[in-house]
Amino acid sequence: MSKSEQSGPKVVQTASSVLRDPGASKTAKSLAGSALAQAGTTKQSSEATATTAAKALNDGRTSASTRTLAGSVLTQKPGE
Repeated sequence: MSKSEQSGPKVVQTASSVLRDPGASKTAKSLAGSALAQAGTTKQSSEATATTAAKALNDGRTSASTRTLAGSVLTQKPGE
C-alpha cells in the first residue's frame, strides 16, 4: 500500500531554519534534508532515515525542532 504523505509548510519552515543554523546537529540536518526532499512529492523515507528519526525521538535530549522533523520523516516511511 502506498502512502501519499508530504511535508507540510510548518515542517518545511522548520527544516529550512535547521539547515541554516550552523549550530544544528548532524542528525537534525539529516532529518531536515529528508523532510525538504519529501515536500511536494510522494517520496518516502528510507529505512536508515526512519531509524535515525526513531532514535532522535527516543533521546530525551532532542530539541523540539528535531522532534518535529523526526515525526514528519517517520510519518512518511514506507508502510508494511
